[in-house]
Amino acid sequence: MTKRVGVEQSLSNVVQALREKGYDVVELKNEQDVNGCDCCVTTGLDTNVMGMQNTTFKGSVIEADGLTADQVCEQVDSRMM
Repeated sequence: MTKRVGVEQSLSNVVQALREKGYDVVELKNEQDVNGCDCCVTTGLDTNVMGMQNTTFKGSVIEADGLTADQVCEQVDSRMM
């Protein structure tokens, strides 16, 4: 089963890198987009950039601030095991 990763829209390089690794990538535009995601990647620039203050998300959240696309992929890989 392919793992689904939600990624903020502004992280297009991360979206591409994760798709190349075979992940099902969903661009996060609103709080409903996290449904069904195993992991989410955010910019980390704003702790509540998508207004998800009432959303309960059980997966891992990775802040991409200061990381390369490859480093984000490594973190996603390690949390998906």
